[in-house]
Amino acid sequence: MIRTGLVRALSKLGESTSRAWQSTSMRELSSSTQTFAPVMPNFSYVPVPYTGPSAEKVLQLRKTYLSPSLSMHFRKPVMIVEGKMQYLFDEKGRRYLDAFAGIVTVSAGHCHPEIVKAVNKQSELLQHTTTIYLNNQIAEYAKELADKMPGNLKCVYFVNSGSEANDMAMMLARAHTGNWDMISLRNGYHGMSMATMGACGHSTWKQPVPQSFGILHAMNPDPYRGLFGNDATKYAADLQDLILTATSGRVAGFMAETIQGVGGATPLVQGYLPAAYKIIREAGGICIADEVQTGFGRTGTKYWGFENQGVQPDIVTMAKGIGNGLPLAAVVTTPEISASLTKRLHFNTFGGNPVCSAGGRAVLRVLDAEKRQEHCGVVGAHLLKRLNQLKDKHSIIGDVRGQGLMLGVELVKDRHTKEPAKDATVEAMERMKDMGVLMGKGGLFGNVFRIKPPMCFSKDDADFLVDVMDEALNKL
Repeated sequence: MIRTGLVRALSKLGESTSRAWQSTSMRELSSSTQTFAPVMPNFSYVPVPYTGPSAEKVLQLRKTYLSPSLSMHFRKPVMIVEGKMQYLFDEKGRRYLDAFAGIVTVSAGHCHPEIVKAVNKQSELLQHTTTIYLNNQIAEYAKELADKMPGNLKCVYFVNSGSEANDMAMMLARAHTGNWDMISLRNGYHGMSMATMGACGHSTWKQPVPQSFGILHAMNPDPYRGLFGNDATKYAADLQDLILTATSGRVAGFMAETIQGVGGATPLVQGYLPAAYKIIREAGGICIADEVQTGFGRTGTKYWGFENQGVQPDIVTMAKGIGNGLPLAAVVTTPEISASLTKRLHFNTFGGNPVCSAGGRAVLRVLDAEKRQEHCGVVGAHLLKRLNQLKDKHSIIGDVRGQGLMLGVELVKDRHTKEPAKDATVEAMERMKDMGVLMGKGGLFGNVFRIKPPMCFSKDDADFLVDVMDEALNKL
């Protein structure tokens, strides 16, 4: 009874503190700008009072003990200590709308109760075993995931990250075809291992070390900045020319995202992938769909991004939203292609870990039960409409694009020249953070807002985000 009373008292204290903070911040903002600040949608959840080290102390520890290559997302860093569904909380109890989902990783929502329950239950039974033993979680999960795939994509490999998944997909392509050259797209992103770094078509993510051996980059079929606009046939012709002039005429494979995530939520010209897949297969290669960010219904209309272009890949890679934050990823291919690795042993210590498998299974159940694919389509269409209205108001917005809850807003200094407004993007993102919205950014020039929130994001959240963005752009 004493403990229950204490918890209730602390909850009330946390709630009153949070409300007082929000009230104070809104009054100060209104006074300084003489306008009404956007108000975040109501959310009936009180964060647990934080008792750990201060943000200043954590920053000091980070600078002392963590890699100096790790960057901070804002000029004034945010310290996140708790999350619930589409919202995050800092150490002082302030609530933020998460519009980036931990870099497109939180699919069902932060700390979704059904996923937490599944993970905790499995943790109490068995936290780790490997594929040298039988375990029901990995076997049942493989079937449930394969059931989501079209065609003969029925063989599943579990790994730990998108980089590892794409690395393995490239190895499979080379082992199966006997060819060496891989082709990916400029502006694409596929990971940070040595092999996948080479596949990236984005200098930001390429260390100045030897990489890209056997990897060629085709022209990016970008409807907004691409040389050929929306002409899929011309981009396909460039791919054909690349194979004829820069390879032996035979290739191992082709890897592409349907909507380039890190590259600024950039969709591929409609009709490009069918043409590209045909060209690659005629050259002896296989086709790899990188679904690390576009998978699991995020685009709204289809469960997998590649389905929006009407193609059937030979290999599909997935990560991020697959585990709602758990270190989980997968490579799914055909039995014929997977047999190419049986000449030697293949092993992954943590791939298909029972805890991660239990969590992954729960993600599939939640996304289906809550109809998140349909939800992404409805909320995404509403958000896209509002963002286009914002584009009509602000000339700094050069392009609004994407599908479902994978959207991009590109800022430019001039709509005709399309000169990137990188500094303005950073400034606007900082102002949005101060008003309670955590945004992502990306693109080759760092001038694109990446809007990829948890898939439980609501229309009210969308309206709040657009109102905050409007206010931030007004102040530039």
